[in-house]
Amino acid sequence: MGVFSFKRDPTFYPSPKMAMESPPEDLAYVAGLHTKTGVEKPDFIAVVDVNPDSETYSKIIYKVELPNFNDELHHFGWNACSSALCPNGRPDVERRYLVVPGLRSSRIYIIDTKQNPRQPQIVKTIEPKEVVSKTGYTRLHTVHCGPDGIYISAFGNETGDGPGGILMLDHYTFDPLGKWEIDRGDQYLAYDFWWNLPNEVMVSSEWATPNTIEDGLKLEHLKDKYGNRIHFWDLRRRRKISSITLGEENRMALELRPLHNPTKMMGFINMVVSLKDLSSSIWLWFYEDKKWNAEKVIEIPAEPAEDVPEILKPFKAVPPLVTDIDLSLDDKFLYVSLWGIGEVRQYDVSNPFKPILTGKVKLGGIFHREDHPAGHKLTGAPQMLEVSRDGKRVYVTNSLYSTWDNEFYPEGLKGWMVKLNANKDGGLEVDKDFFVDFGEGRAHQVRLKGGDASSDSYCYP
Repeated sequence: MGVFSFKRDPTFYPSPKMAMESPPEDLAYVAGLHTKTGVEKPDFIAVVDVNPDSETYSKIIYKVELPNFNDELHHFGWNACSSALCPNGRPDVERRYLVVPGLRSSRIYIIDTKQNPRQPQIVKTIEPKEVVSKTGYTRLHTVHCGPDGIYISAFGNETGDGPGGILMLDHYTFDPLGKWEIDRGDQYLAYDFWWNLPNEVMVSSEWATPNTIEDGLKLEHLKDKYGNRIHFWDLRRRRKISSITLGEENRMALELRPLHNPTKMMGFINMVVSLKDLSSSIWLWFYEDKKWNAEKVIEIPAEPAEDVPEILKPFKAVPPLVTDIDLSLDDKFLYVSLWGIGEVRQYDVSNPFKPILTGKVKLGGIFHREDHPAGHKLTGAPQMLEVSRDGKRVYVTNSLYSTWDNEFYPEGLKGWMVKLNANKDGGLEVDKDFFVDFGEGRAHQVRLKGGDASSDSYCYP
């Protein structure tokens, strides 16, 4: 009998249920930034010890210092993940490299975590001019490890206008290959994207063009320069097949969270603000009667308030500003960040059409101004959420986007990361023993070593 020399990456799982039984994470990689904060330093990737049995638990144990200024690290992802096990996947790849784009610079760093996961190193840098020359895109945002390559969304073109879209990198060399879209139809604005791989469907969302967002939020732009549509694509043919407007009054259609179970053709998206009453909403998109549909399933109202930053004074209210959502791997709990009010909410979405609020914690916020239970002062509010594969822990950071941070939290936003413990039957509490202080840096997306709830997609139920 022959001996197989090939060994599959042990962090790849065919199904979300199997991934939930994986070992708990021991390290988190966190995007740290100084861009547009008044601190003249490059951005960095922080390595945080999240193993409760470790002597350095809840501490930054290393920083990958970037060689350039003004990258504005934001979202980043793995080069490969469980999608490699799909029928058209490449199981010879391994979850080894972090693909880290600069949202302002359009530069891409490839960071190797294999040689020493506690001290990863930059092994390749793809300069903006190469990205532009091969793809036409700039301002890179979401990174997803597909079965056939690395996909990255982009907000716009070289001049900061649209259309935004998606580009691809080669799985092995990381070279930019080109624009993903063959036929985009009338799609112009871009932001997030994700997919249902067995059904060969991609979904994408809309924020705005770089020229609209980069210098901060201008209220007069809300009516017509921010997106409110969701787009559905034929993933193989790379063409748009349908679009839905998520309420004419709503603006900023951001994070897409498809159900992890690949037999379910549905998912959630957050709408940041209603022009009618400043509320935020969460919509369920789903395939039914041979067409794509969307329905509002959660609405969160604004809170009346007098003590507000300049940008909110005309309204005398604090909008919830739901800027991130994340879905547990069993598709049971949806986590929602209220970056204006200062809350993280947990909803039971076992019935996706009728979410039930099952947990809530207060942290920072323009409205609550709640400090950490261990006494740490919290500036900003919950923004990025990352759920562990077993669904027991939620990691939270507080920066949205540098120029917007400065408008909504003008007193100064100092980066932090906290951990919430989630009850399997519903319920949420802040872990008093976990607090990471980023000092004068700010903290954005978290990626967990081995995978997390928003990095992997699955082809088997």
